[in-house]
Amino acid sequence: MSDNHKTPLSQTHQQATLDLSIELLERPSVTPDDDGCQDILSKRLEQAGFDCQFMYFGDKQKTGEHAEVKNLWARRGASNPVICFAGHTDVVPTGDENNWTHSPFTPTIDNGYLWARGAADMKTGIAAFTVAAERFVANHPEHNGSIALLITSDEEGPSINGTVKVIETLEARQEKITYCLVGEPSSTDTLGDIIKNGRRGSLGAVLTVTGKQGHVAYPHLASNPIHAAMAALAELTAAKWDNGNDYFPATSLQISNINSGTGATNVIPETLTAVFNFRFSTETTEEELKEKTHAIFDKYVTSNDVKYTIDWKLSGQPFLTPEGKLVSACQHAIKKVTGTDATLSTSGGTSDGRFIAPTGAQVVELGVRNATIHQVDEKVEVDDLGRLAQIYEGILEKLLLD
Repeated sequence: MSDNHKTPLSQTHQQATLDLSIELLERPSVTPDDDGCQDILSKRLEQAGFDCQFMYFGDKQKTGEHAEVKNLWARRGASNPVICFAGHTDVVPTGDENNWTHSPFTPTIDNGYLWARGAADMKTGIAAFTVAAERFVANHPEHNGSIALLITSDEEGPSINGTVKVIETLEARQEKITYCLVGEPSSTDTLGDIIKNGRRGSLGAVLTVTGKQGHVAYPHLASNPIHAAMAALAELTAAKWDNGNDYFPATSLQISNINSGTGATNVIPETLTAVFNFRFSTETTEEELKEKTHAIFDKYVTSNDVKYTIDWKLSGQPFLTPEGKLVSACQHAIKKVTGTDATLSTSGGTSDGRFIAPTGAQVVELGVRNATIHQVDEKVEVDDLGRLAQIYEGILEKLLLD
C-alpha cells in the first residue's frame, strides 16, 4: 500500500521515539547487563504516574546464568484490565566490532536506517511503547484499567532470573495481566505485516550413548556407541510427530551437535553425545515427545554392552492467543497507521511470552522488522519508530477507551 494511504507520521511520536531509542542504544547492555537502561525508563515512567519497582533475582557474586538480573515492573492504575508491554533491555554480543559499518554502540542514522546493536531486537520497541504510554496517559489521565511495563535484562541469556521470576512474583501476590504485548521484532517485509499470536514449544535434549572403548581391529572386544546410535538417530529424524493445525506447522526435530571419538583413527570410542531440539505444536505434548523418543532408543540402543541417557530441558510450552479482543485491537491499530492487513503467525523461536501466557493472559508479539536481528550491522527503518509508537498508542485506545 502506498504512503498516501497511511496515517501521517506524527513528528511528536517520531522524534520522541527516536531520541529514547538512541539513549537506550548507547548503553552496551550485553546480556545479562542492563547498564542503566531500566533507570532511564523508570525515571520517565514515574513522571507519567507509574509506580516503578525493580526486582532483582540471582546472585550478584556470580557470573553466567546465575548472575543477578535486574528487572523493572512499572504499573499505572489499580483496576482491570491490565495491559502490559513486555520487553528486554539486554542484547546479544556484537562479535568483532571491526566488521560493523558503524560502531554497534554508537547509534548512527544512515540511509534512512538507525544502526546499532539492539536497534531491531528490541530497544526501539521498548522506546516506542514507552512513548505510547506517556502520550496515552497525557491525553487520558483518568483512563480505565491499568497500563504496565515488564522489562528484563535476561531474555537473550538463560532466561531464568528475568521475566519468569517477575511473573512468579506477580502471581504470588495475585497481580494478573489481562493483555500482554511483547515488543519483539515480529514484522517481516513491512511494519505490522505480521502479528505473532503464539509460539511453538521448545524441548531440548542431550543424548549420551555409552559403550566400551577398544581397538578397531578387535571390535568383538569393544562396543561402539556410534554404531549403536546410528539407526536410532535415523529413525528419530525421519519420524512424523504430528500434522500441526490451523495455527501451527507440524512439530519438527533438528539435531544440532554430534560428538564422539578420541581423535585417533584406531580407537573405538566409549561415548557419543548428541544434542537435538523439538519445536512442537499444540497437537503434541512434552511427555508424548519424550515417550516416543525413548521408545526409539530403547529399540536400538539398550543392550548389555551399550546404554543411553537423555537429559531433557523444556524451554517453553506452546501457546496461542486466538482471535479476540487483543488481536483485534492490534489489527485495527496497524490498519489505521500503516494501511496493512496484518497476518497472524506462530513461526520463529521462543520469546518471554511463553512465561506470561500460562497465567491466562492474552499474549501477542508486535514490533519492527526482524531482517537484521542478531546480525552484524543490525538496523531498523527510522520512519518505523514513530509509526510503531502510534500503533501501540492505538492499541491502548482500543482496549481502554472503546
